[in-house]
Amino acid sequence: MNITTFNVNSIRARLDRLLAWIDDRSPDVVCLQELKCTEAELPRAELERRGYHVHISGQKSWNGVAILAREPLTDVEIDLPWPGDVQARGISARVGGVRIVNLYVVNGQDTQSDKYPYKLEWLRHLREWVAPRAGEPMVVCGDFNIAPADLDVYDPAGWKEQVLCSTPERQALQAVLDLGFTDAFRKLHPDRRQFTWWDYRSSGFEQNKGVRIDHHLVSAAAWTRVLDVTVDMDERGRPQASDHAPVTLHLRG
Repeated sequence: MNITTFNVNSIRARLDRLLAWIDDRSPDVVCLQELKCTEAELPRAELERRGYHVHISGQKSWNGVAILAREPLTDVEIDLPWPGDVQARGISARVGGVRIVNLYVVNGQDTQSDKYPYKLEWLRHLREWVAPRAGEPMVVCGDFNIAPADLDVYDPAGWKEQVLCSTPERQALQAVLDLGFTDAFRKLHPDRRQFTWWDYRSSGFEQNKGVRIDHHLVSAAAWTRVLDVTVDMDERGRPQASDHAPVTLHLRG
């Protein structure tokens, strides 16, 4: 089984690209973020025609997450990481013996913005939601909007203590990992400088000026199934692509 996390940066604006990628790659599970649409606006028919079961937590114009899977999804939760959060940023379901949690973590804008404390609060709630479930076979994936270490940033000095790379954000991510999770890409590729997001401005992708902010955190109970994590650079380089590359976790079985 493979599980792809993919921030599509508007599913309606990039539907043709997404469908072409699905047709070419035939992924088992796709966790989409930044849909920028409601459930009624989701192009569900096109996805279902390709053999996917679809569950969404949508929001008009902003946010929004969905899980697509070849197998039926069970135990679906959409009101996370805490009940009543007004932003549609989390969805969870079981598939293939694994609980999959798909997240679009708050960006935070900058460390002086009022969105930054909300990001840290959101991450605290995420840890509280994950903690009682941490013993399960689980993959927590998505756009975390956090680069865990300087190796994950093209210019560590320029990004030092900026949003995505600030110490409190990194500590909040580590607090989730400390529940017994492993950053799958970094464990498998300890020295590789690989990015997953590149700014559209200033030819960021062409110059490989990126950051690694799209992750798969794998629980101890699921780790024995992990084979590899791959980043689809070809898709990111195509015309009208999202600013994120699809990132795929490959599992046995």
